Amino acid sequence: MNMTHTNNLKLFPVNAVSLLKRMLAGFLVGLVLISFFLFKAGDPKPEWGELWMIRPLIIVPLAGAVGAACNYFIMQQEFRNGWTRTFAFIFSCIVFLFGLWMGIVLGLDGTYWN
Repeated sequence: MNMTHTNNLKLFPVNAVSLLKRMLAGFLVGLVLISFFLFKAGDPKPEWGELWMIRPLIIVPLAGAVGAACNYFIMQQEFRNGWTRTFAFIFSCIVFLFGLWMGIVLGLDGTYWN
């Protein structure tokens, strides 16, 4: 009995420039979104502290960058037909939006969402 191991895993090369561009775009989307929300906000409550805006201004753009990286890696997979590629694109957009939403929740926890 011949017991050979076959490996069907395909490793995709990572295009660092393309990945960084997509992550930068996700970072900027998160930064613009949370900046628009924070700077339209009224006067903060005194118990939030003086520098309460720093946390959401860091967490939300980072969440956008990570969501964009997930989008990049999902879209790098090989798909056999157009429907699976369309589904993967929609799924990767949902993953990006979910990550961005979780970043907003984590960034604003303790201030707006208490």
